[in-house]
Amino acid sequence: MVDVKEIKSVKLTPFTKMSASIYGILGLIAAVVALIALVIVQATGVTSQLGQFNVVTGLAIPLIIIIPIGAFFTTIAVSFFTVILYNALVPRLGGVKLELNGNDVEKIPVIPFALIISAIGAIWAFIIGLVLAAVISPLFSLIGTLPEAANITANITATTGAALPTGGFGAIGAIVIIALIIGLPIMAFVFGFIWNALFAIFYNYIVTRVAKIKLEFAAISGTLHELKHIPVLPTALAVALVYTILGVISGIISGNYTEFISNFVLYFIETALIAILYNYLAPKIGSIKLNLE
Repeated sequence: MVDVKEIKSVKLTPFTKMSASIYGILGLIAAVVALIALVIVQATGVTSQLGQFNVVTGLAIPLIIIIPIGAFFTTIAVSFFTVILYNALVPRLGGVKLELNGNDVEKIPVIPFALIISAIGAIWAFIIGLVLAAVISPLFSLIGTLPEAANITANITATTGAALPTGGFGAIGAIVIIALIIGLPIMAFVFGFIWNALFAIFYNYIVTRVAKIKLEFAAISGTLHELKHIPVLPTALAVALVYTILGVISGIISGNYTEFISNFVLYFIETALIAILYNYLAPKIGSIKLNLE
């Protein structure tokens, strides 16, 4: 029997703590892989042109510290704000819905899934655009005051055949800022909506014939549930197959016709590791808790 559940809200602290812990460990794994690769590179003598510089002690070992710590604290900030955005937007846009049959995710309703995820992505794009605009604006103003600004403008006009707008670099800076603050969020929403809608469509009508995402929820009280366990292989296979199909499409567009292969391998490994780490950490630091209605 299929039961439609909507994720009405996500508990902030458990989600942030779990996400940061998982990606901190994944960062450590990535750093160890980088260390092994750099040891092999140094042993083969490829780095001999660097002279006395030791890539292992000078680069690889610092990365073992920097990458996990950076991943941990970055994920804290991203997860914290993303959950706040999700909980704030659900009453206005609706939350992610799942059609569950036991532990199997039979379908992901397309519009609710694509709408809320792309809206969050657009807000993140707006924040990034503001930061970039704050950095770029003084640079364009500074360039415009340089004595060489007129020569740079003339060279650009001569090279491209197009005259710069009145106001020179100041006008260009204004156009770039508007594009970052307004254009970037719009693009993030439109392309994010299309991408996430395709994810749900491919999962619903193609991937579920082969594998299904499995999520083991347990009721705590009322509508509050916890994600107790994520079966590793079926979930990793289902997610990897969706990204394989998406990789075929993006590969055709970009001309990289082998992208679907790397997509399958990378997303299978990543999803499997996330599920394994979640199942290991949940009894120790607490599982993700959310309100399902």
